[in-house]
Amino acid sequence: MTKIVLVRHGQTVWNKLGKYQGQADIDLSEVGKEQAKLLGESFPVEGVDAVFSSPLVRAMETAEAIAAPLNLPVTSCQEFCEISFGKWEGLTYDEIHASWPKEHDLLFTRPDELICPEGEGFVQVQQRAAAKMESLIKENPDKTIVIVAHGGVIRTLLCHALGMPLKNMWRIRQDNTAVSIVTAYNEGMTVELMNSTVHLTGSKFNPNINNWVKKS
Repeated sequence: MTKIVLVRHGQTVWNKLGKYQGQADIDLSEVGKEQAKLLGESFPVEGVDAVFSSPLVRAMETAEAIAAPLNLPVTSCQEFCEISFGKWEGLTYDEIHASWPKEHDLLFTRPDELICPEGEGFVQVQQRAAAKMESLIKENPDKTIVIVAHGGVIRTLLCHALGMPLKNMWRIRQDNTAVSIVTAYNEGMTVELMNSTVHLTGSKFNPNINNWVKKS
């Protein structure tokens, strides 16, 4: 059994402004840095063997906050990079919808059919990210690995793990620094935890006993 801990990056400056980031390399905000720090201090999984991350700075900085207390390096993986929004990057919801209403509607109604103008589609994102995750599972049997990535990427990976159609990806919530846990067995995958941000509330979740415990 291999345990995969999926982590979304902390809040960024553009998250706060409501701008679509995609592959634009945007820094964590001060709030995002604090979120990453709290996650590193109260990481909910013990015995982590390796940490992998999208190369974008918001993910790498979050990954480093997790890896540093564990004395582990962070390995950059291009496959976990966020979707390329193409011409939409740096624009707000209203700005995008005004110029590309049909395409923008597809983003939420049929993300499996979307191709962003001069960018990617979520099918492409899922193919590259899931293939890399499957490769890491084979390379790390009976180990616990962390993958730090982005909201869109993690949603596609959870759809893959659940065998859920990609068109339903927005039914999965992913908050900043949210933790999700997937276990991979010979016969498939099981999702044990999804979108936990308890490290931001002063409590810690122990997935081994399925209970909430207050941090000492």
